[in-house]
Amino acid sequence: MLGTCSLGFGSLALQSLFAREARAAIEKAPGPHFAPKVKQVIFAYMSGGVSHVDSWDPKPELAKRHDQPMPVPVKPTMFNNNGNIMASPWEAKARGKSGVVCTNLFPRLAEMVDDLAIIRSMTSRVNEHAQGNYFFHTGLAFSGHPSAGAWASYGLGSMNDNLPGFVVLQSGDATVPHGGVGLFSSGYLPAQHQASILKVDGPEPMPNIAPREADALQRQRLDFIRKLDTSFVAATPDPQVEAAIRNYETAYRMQAAVPELCDISGESEATRKLYGLDSSHAQKASYGKQCLVARRLIERGVRFVELSCLTQNIGAGQGANPWDQHGKIKEGHGIMAEQVDQGLAALITDLKTRGLWDSTLIIFSGEFGRTPFSQGSDGRDHNPFGFSLFLAGGAVRGGTTYGATDELGYYAVENRLEIYDLWATVLHLLGVDHERLTYRYGGRDFRLTDVHGHVIKEILA
Repeated sequence: MLGTCSLGFGSLALQSLFAREARAAIEKAPGPHFAPKVKQVIFAYMSGGVSHVDSWDPKPELAKRHDQPMPVPVKPTMFNNNGNIMASPWEAKARGKSGVVCTNLFPRLAEMVDDLAIIRSMTSRVNEHAQGNYFFHTGLAFSGHPSAGAWASYGLGSMNDNLPGFVVLQSGDATVPHGGVGLFSSGYLPAQHQASILKVDGPEPMPNIAPREADALQRQRLDFIRKLDTSFVAATPDPQVEAAIRNYETAYRMQAAVPELCDISGESEATRKLYGLDSSHAQKASYGKQCLVARRLIERGVRFVELSCLTQNIGAGQGANPWDQHGKIKEGHGIMAEQVDQGLAALITDLKTRGLWDSTLIIFSGEFGRTPFSQGSDGRDHNPFGFSLFLAGGAVRGGTTYGATDELGYYAVENRLEIYDLWATVLHLLGVDHERLTYRYGGRDFRLTDVHGHVIKEILA
């Protein structure tokens, strides 16, 4: 009996310790450590893995050596159905005043290379979608850790009390990438920092966003719950209860803010056309609306916005991995590029027009790249050893490239980077020292960049 009592006391003491740690972390949540260069982030996530050798890192050697065996050993791939070197079906040439070479896979974005800082030496530690998605979003290849958007919200908060600090947009048949909604979790951070998922073209942007009772009755009910919760917290401090109190109030205010946000009837016809909302291509129009609502969220002070690709059924690219063309890459990548190209180019143009360019950072990336050799006859397998992404906004040096892969685009060979370096740079632009943005949980300090990461100063304006 004594042993059982001691064990129970120890468990309660341990819970109390964790609660005190979490409460202290809430109270010490930092603002900027130094003057920020941007205030907000838009993350255009290309779930499934865009082929860098067919987009931002074209390799002439692929055409010269088409259908020849790889001259270097090939590491195990996802399916190990590896063929010979495969030329890109897209044309590559120098573009813009900067002369950056890229293909015409994304024709509108390609004409904006002078606004893009293209990284060609990113790497991942994993080669599978769910782990890759978690690694990219949280810095660790498994669930339970906060997403980058949650870290940004925790470190800086939202600039609008009526909306959350971290919002994930969906439209049409967009699905959550492999790994599930845990990709957008707050993990062990206070729960108010997890993402709110908005369906921009659904009958309701969020479940239960329309009030089900009179405002006075709802307000009375919330005040009663808050009184009970506040009394509990006063007697037994609990960060999860504190987070729930905040979430109740934010949800109450969102009932008015979210429908207004998603109502684009007041946007001009020129703006709607810019984003492709008049397109007969349903997926292009749907993704374009995400991009337009992203701009509206930025205008309203939301800290971190993530966009979601829509599904398709070409090759293996379907469901949660729409860029995952293990077969028919020309057809599949072509469909996906047409879906996102106009909306993202419009977003860049619109942010500039509205004076939001200098204070907003855009990130474009998937979880890894694709192989320079074929899978089967006309697909490409996963390649985590070297791939491309871009950053855009007034705080980065547009018209630049950083890092390089080898002559075939297989391995990063110059200025090799990891996801930690990307997030260290993003936090730096937000005015946050990535080594100081920590949260104590379970007796140790955690951070988005784990124990790694450095700021990529060469791409900063």
